Amino acid sequence: MIFFLQFFPLFVRFLPMANRSGALPLLMLIFLTWRGGMPCCAITVDPPEDLAVLDSGRLGRLEIVWRLPSSLMNMTKCQLQYQLEYFNAYKNKWEVLRTLSTTYSAQFDLSKDVQVKVFTILNGECTNNKMIKSKDYSELLVKPPNTGIWDTEATDFTCMYHNMENLECIWTSSQRTPASAQQNLFFWHRLLEQAVECPSYIFSGGVRKGCNFTGKPLPEFSDIYFCVNGSSSEGPLKPAYFSLQIQNHVKAAAPDKLNLQTRPDRHLEISWENPAGKFSVDCLEWEVRHHHVGADGTILSKQIHARNPSLTLTFNNSSEINCFKVRSRLNSYCVDKSIWSDWSPETCHPEMKNIEPTVEPEMTLVSVYIYIAVAIVAILMVSLCVWAAINMKKSKPGKKVDSLLPKLIPKTLTLGVSKICSSKKITTDVMV
Repeated sequence: MIFFLQFFPLFVRFLPMANRSGALPLLMLIFLTWRGGMPCCAITVDPPEDLAVLDSGRLGRLEIVWRLPSSLMNMTKCQLQYQLEYFNAYKNKWEVLRTLSTTYSAQFDLSKDVQVKVFTILNGECTNNKMIKSKDYSELLVKPPNTGIWDTEATDFTCMYHNMENLECIWTSSQRTPASAQQNLFFWHRLLEQAVECPSYIFSGGVRKGCNFTGKPLPEFSDIYFCVNGSSSEGPLKPAYFSLQIQNHVKAAAPDKLNLQTRPDRHLEISWENPAGKFSVDCLEWEVRHHHVGADGTILSKQIHARNPSLTLTFNNSSEINCFKVRSRLNSYCVDKSIWSDWSPETCHPEMKNIEPTVEPEMTLVSVYIYIAVAIVAILMVSLCVWAAINMKKSKPGKKVDSLLPKLIPKTLTLGVSKICSSKKITTDVMV
């Protein structure tokens, strides 16, 4: 503008000359083009002010708030918007968006730094309809609270959505977790106002190791956030945060009722029923494990992928043995990732009869007592014989072993023991 005021007298002086020479229209066009391209030097675009984050107890769902810059409070001829950038620790990348509002809700991992940047953007008549972004920005960096015993956070957090009906989540306690610790699980999703605690804990050895969500439905295709924290006599445990969508953790039940049927054209039809559950049949895929024993005894095994709950194979002769088992999972068209079910029981053609092992009859309690009594009596008799032999060596030659027995055992056993002892040949000579 100052440049225009300086050269305006020269422009007015040159105007009659341009009019006489016919160059006036060209001169006016150049002037208008130059004027339209002039920068809006009078407008300064400052970054937002009073940037802050507010925690409302939703496990990292924070409200980012700011205020428009004071220099633009009276701006009426321009549209004011903001460019928000924040670091998403769950995805390990910066998220960038533009908004007309001065507040935005975003999810953060509270165990890591909260990083936020906000720019101011002007666009409209005051900028000749050109978008101008502030060179500077407001920035916020919030460190996670340094609370909890070091290295006591839970690890290996995994969830299993059985048949899309029952969700179970388990975790592993740190080796540094005190024995007196009591761990807790809290979760939050978009349908909850506040984070809530696990409805039913899973125990192992009297210690909480997981959570069962039976009867507590959770939304599918929606991020669910978990926090495992705890307390102990030594102080609070370090919290750990996790995020997942439950439809990516479905484990279907094993297929059942596997049927085999032969056809006259030497084809073998295998079919099975879909596992029970609320998932769509179109979302299922199967894997068939085929175990083949040929007529010459050769054994082959292979995996067969199936899109339908049936399969048809050829077989050469009736002396072959074909065995099958099946498992299922949700395909990639329905979920981002899936888990294979357990294998179904194996079914063979021709049917193989299992030979049950012969079970030896169990010893009764009475027979055990008899065996023990016989063993005790035998040990006692042998011990007496040895003791008697030792005493014979010390006594006079004319003294007999039988004379000692009535003092040691009842009369009913004296005769039997005497016979046993007298039948042994006792040698007192020693050869050198």
